[in-house]
Amino acid sequence: MAPKPDWFRDFVLDQLNELSGLTHRAMFGGYGLYCGRVFFGIVHKGRLYFKTNATTAPRYRTRKMKPFRPNAKQTLHTYYEVPVDVLEDAGELTIWARQASELRPPLCERDVDPWARSRADRGELPRTGLTGAEDLPVTPREARVVS
Repeated sequence: MAPKPDWFRDFVLDQLNELSGLTHRAMFGGYGLYCGRVFFGIVHKGRLYFKTNATTAPRYRTRKMKPFRPNAKQTLHTYYEVPVDVLEDAGELTIWARQASELRPPLCERDVDPWARSRADRGELPRTGLTGAEDLPVTPREARVVS
């Protein structure tokens, strides 16, 4: 069965065509937007939400934008709806998307692959040529306790 067309998702992706590394994945009845591996936006029920922090959230709240509510019992206060005037201006929307995609944890946390150990165990990652546990990828936590 062919995927159901989603005109709003297509519109958002078209507006953000200048954003390098933009991808999307279906999730929670909508779509997650990624810039590379960084999850920064949500397309859900004809609305676009971007990730915010203490610096960027006030810009959304002063425009009376609401946080993302996937259901009546849950509200994600780090994702706010993008104002319509920004959504309609591809250049401005790209600027806001870049700001949202730059809100990520520090490098050591961001680039750790949480599945690397299990993928190495399954033979999906190359081994280092060592034997036993020492040939598995070392996580930052393990690296801190090594003396």
